[in-house]
Amino acid sequence: MAGSEAVQHSTAFCATYVTVPNPDVAKTIARGLVRNRLAACVNIIPGVTSVYEWEDKIEEDSELILMIKSRCSKIEELTEFVKKNHPYDVCEVITTPITGGNPAYLSWLGDVVKE
Repeated sequence: MAGSEAVQHSTAFCATYVTVPNPDVAKTIARGLVRNRLAACVNIIPGVTSVYEWEDKIEEDSELILMIKSRCSKIEELTEFVKKNHPYDVCEVITTPITGGNPAYLSWLGDVVKE
């Protein structure tokens, strides 16, 4: 396809999603992940409404989403960091492999987050 530079890559890299209750928690976790080289980049996405069941009740809360880019090999350590720095009893940490993308971006990601 003309102009398309996206290429397929192995699943060396992953995107992880974490919901948080407020901007302070979001920034604390995001900065800690980047500072500790567990993530190359964390996007803080505001304005999310979450509807879920908790303790037999339907809940609805305003939250933010962290979109975290890292190596798949770092996900266990990344998850433990989030759990230790998150106020929820059961925090959401879900991961999906990055199967393609801008080669320059993926190269940068790999340079920042070492094996």
